[in-house]
Amino acid sequence: MNKTGDAGRFQTSNNLLLAVRCSCFQFTTFLLRELTMASYKLSYFNITGLAEPIRMLLKYGNIDFVDDRVERDDWPNRKPEMPFGKMPVLTINGKQYHQSLALARYCAKLVKLVGKDQLEDLEIEGMVETINDLRQHISMYSYEADPAIKESRKDKLFNETIPYFLERLDKIAKENGGHLACNKLTWADIYFTSLSDHMIVMTNREVLAKYANLTKVRDTVLAIPQIKKWVEVRPKP
Repeated sequence: MNKTGDAGRFQTSNNLLLAVRCSCFQFTTFLLRELTMASYKLSYFNITGLAEPIRMLLKYGNIDFVDDRVERDDWPNRKPEMPFGKMPVLTINGKQYHQSLALARYCAKLVKLVGKDQLEDLEIEGMVETINDLRQHISMYSYEADPAIKESRKDKLFNETIPYFLERLDKIAKENGGHLACNKLTWADIYFTSLSDHMIVMTNREVLAKYANLTKVRDTVLAIPQIKKWVEVRPKP
């Protein structure tokens, strides 16, 4: 047996292991430093709307950001600043990023409210897209400028579309123990909760009143200390 050779190989293995550990530590330190040093500014109107899921996710993760609220009168001057003339826009270290769902998804990853694998992500994102579909149906009614067209959409929205979505979402919330996906808190819960107030305002009705499981989803999210504090102190439109 070549003890000298074995000792040399053992020492080499130890050195390699140490190098890997150092590299992992340095990489982790780098990521933490980047996250800590990152600068975030979220630009949107002075309402909840499409920016509120992003605001809530950042608050959930205790990530500081500049809450850049654009007043309607200032919008014509600010609009050219935005990549495609729309908001929300999230500026990270001076670079602008847009599209509300993409921004919310990014923030969900940042604060670890995504799935443990691709199948869980598929489940979560399917729920988020469904909630967004409902929001779009309500928006088409709420923002319609022509009174006659708006009135023509009212009956179907309140008697068919909203019940269709909320009954199914309520059933899913029951099956998932008071959550909308994966039997745990995910960004789907925060996305739903953050848009629920906006949907109530747009419909001028307590649309969630008879859906106990969706109310539970909302209450659970609003009881999270970071989010509870944010709701208490956030600017009122």
